[in-house]
Amino acid sequence: MAPPTVYRPFLGGVYAVSAGLFRLGSQPIPWREDGRPETHTFALDDTYARFVASKAAAHHRALHEYAGEANLSPALRHAALSFIARTLADESGGAMSWDGRTFSNALLGWSADLDLRRGSVEQLRRSDAPLGERVADLAPVNALDLLGLCAPEDLALIARGPGGDWLAATHVLSPQHWDPRDKLGRDFVRVHAPVAGSGPMNASAARLVDAVITRGPFVRFAWGVSMGDRLDHHPAAPPDADRAETTRFSPDGAFLRVERQTLTGFPEASGALFTIRPYTYPLREAAQTPDQARALAAALRTMTPDQVEYKGLGPLLDDLLDWLGARAVA
Repeated sequence: MAPPTVYRPFLGGVYAVSAGLFRLGSQPIPWREDGRPETHTFALDDTYARFVASKAAAHHRALHEYAGEANLSPALRHAALSFIARTLADESGGAMSWDGRTFSNALLGWSADLDLRRGSVEQLRRSDAPLGERVADLAPVNALDLLGLCAPEDLALIARGPGGDWLAATHVLSPQHWDPRDKLGRDFVRVHAPVAGSGPMNASAARLVDAVITRGPFVRFAWGVSMGDRLDHHPAAPPDADRAETTRFSPDGAFLRVERQTLTGFPEASGALFTIRPYTYPLREAAQTPDQARALAAALRTMTPDQVEYKGLGPLLDDLLDWLGARAVA
């Protein structure tokens, strides 16, 4: 497998909370190294084993804290699961396959018969595989769980009905300091209300949800600086250095965390699939040139105090900016 794509959304020199939607397949991404449009939903690369291990650990610890459903219709379940299974197979480079009934993952040694209308795993067969030991004692509870464990991306389903929109399902095993249970069943505005600076985006929530369902697919990016590269930062997960009270900035322990998010609509099922794929890059590599260091420092300086606090940068920002300043003139 190839190494991960490097994304630097901070290169514009501004931190912003906005929809920031790019149309998949046609709109170039300015901060891709090659500047090309994105064409894929799922990204399997040489970090796949790391995602499998992290998701398996979260699953064993407390799946109910990461995954659930809220008034998910059979039509949306079927549309989303069909898309996930088909697209994972198409974008896996031959590692996965789907024939409309059986989904197979040669890297995990799984072959499962799925009932997409009911969302169930009818039969799971196991075989020797490169990463089989990572999931040897793990049993997917349903089809979304199985497909979510096969994908590096986290998965969420957005539904819309006469009364508005709501988050109808989550399989989010790599959350960044938020609890999926707090979002399940809530509408777009309530889901994003805790995000500092989300007011303007929330003001256009109805138009955004309509665009996601009827005019996609889209890709967008979010980013921040973390003191650690662990994927799972659920509030109930074991603590680590990131956002710990005693943690201070160190360039050797700092990472740029970028979330690549895609949104694919199913108008006939009144909903959409939202995927979240975190990338963690050592900060020394993410800001390795003077221009990159200057752009990151400029973007960080545009954060409001609430955004600095929300991103967990309060006790780190001054030292982080000093380090970037020195790197910008190196």
